[in-house]
Amino acid sequence: MTFAAVILAAGQGTRLKSNLPKVLHRLAGRPLVTYAIEAAQAVVQTPPVLVIGHGAEDVRAALGESVRYAVQAEQLGTGHAVWMAAELLRGQAKYVFVTYGDTPLVKPETLRALAEAQQQNTGPITLLSIDAPELYDFGRIERDAAGRVTGIVELAQATAAQKAITEKNVGAYCFEAEWLWAHLPQLPASPKGEFYLTDTIAQAVAEGRHVQTVKTTDLAETLGVNTRAQLAQAEKLLRERINAHWLAEGVTLIDPTTAYIEPTVRLGRDTIIWPNVHLQGQTVIGENCVIGPNCIIRDTMMGAGCHIEASVLEGAWLAEAVEVGPFAHLRKGARLERGVHMGNFGEVKNSTLGPGVKMGHFSYIGDAVIGAETNIGAGTITCNFDGVKKNKTVIGENAFIGSDTMLVAPVTLGNGARTGAGSVVTKNVPDDSLAVGLPARVIRKLK
Repeated sequence: MTFAAVILAAGQGTRLKSNLPKVLHRLAGRPLVTYAIEAAQAVVQTPPVLVIGHGAEDVRAALGESVRYAVQAEQLGTGHAVWMAAELLRGQAKYVFVTYGDTPLVKPETLRALAEAQQQNTGPITLLSIDAPELYDFGRIERDAAGRVTGIVELAQATAAQKAITEKNVGAYCFEAEWLWAHLPQLPASPKGEFYLTDTIAQAVAEGRHVQTVKTTDLAETLGVNTRAQLAQAEKLLRERINAHWLAEGVTLIDPTTAYIEPTVRLGRDTIIWPNVHLQGQTVIGENCVIGPNCIIRDTMMGAGCHIEASVLEGAWLAEAVEVGPFAHLRKGARLERGVHMGNFGEVKNSTLGPGVKMGHFSYIGDAVIGAETNIGAGTITCNFDGVKKNKTVIGENAFIGSDTMLVAPVTLGNGARTGAGSVVTKNVPDDSLAVGLPARVIRKLK
């Protein structure tokens, strides 16, 4: 293997004031550390090694087998943390990336640039830097008169002259692997008894080896999340990055500052997203859709040409040219075929509405299959739960369900069946038959 990756994620995150491990705090709907993992996965040939400590079991439970784990039982600094991965990675790769689980906005292309620079580097280290006077707390990169890196000085130890240095250490590295494993045990202890990864720079310089830098100009890549304010800032920056991508791909965002699109969402071109829309999870929206204001759409598949107004869709599937809302709720298992119209204050759960079904308003359809071109009158309810189990309602094609009909499942209504307003249907209704009353009874055939 050419490249491997170590991601440091053992910190407690005390400034977040939370019982949740820092790297599991949510950023755009996913654990914070997910972004560092995915950036690493894009450039390495083997699962990254995540160094965990505080809340280790919670982290394992959340991330599963997407990474390998090394445990830093004692928090003895960043150099010590990387050393915990040595047993897993020694002899497995020529180069090793080291990044941080709480810096979610480092991009894969930046890591690729580090990789390319280190492959050309005659020395053992290439690190990411930025020219940014405003990053006051970051370590300063010192250079000699010839421009060669001579060390990194942290703010606490910096002189006035060193504090004026504008080139800062971002905290992403690519190492020559065997050199790293040989030198980590030789790191000096700090006055606090900790071992810092940045001291490898001094080790390389003392040996007369070259330390290379790759500069980023994107301040977002430098953001580490240590506080709730920084988490909110990361959310804003990530949302801006995501929205810029979709604007470039031909999606219209009426107000990008109020479009909340998670990174796992996929959008078709010429779709229009109105303000205060939340698109979450594994949502896929086709071309030429209109998503009106105040929609929440989560884990939903949607075909082309749909129009959704001020509604909540969760785990639903919509074919083409479907209209929903305003104020409708599609729950898990809702399946709306082509041309379905679902009006205001309706709810569908675990049901299929066939092509062309009209469900105007104030209705609940649960555990049902409804045939093509059937009309569902206002106030219709499928009474699907008998107190023990959920029961199924089946309605055929071209049926007409009168307003305020109660369909007490299990029950089947045939093709062309009709119910009168206010009917309580407890028995099957044959094809082309009219049922009325409480309880409903068939009073005549319609053909």
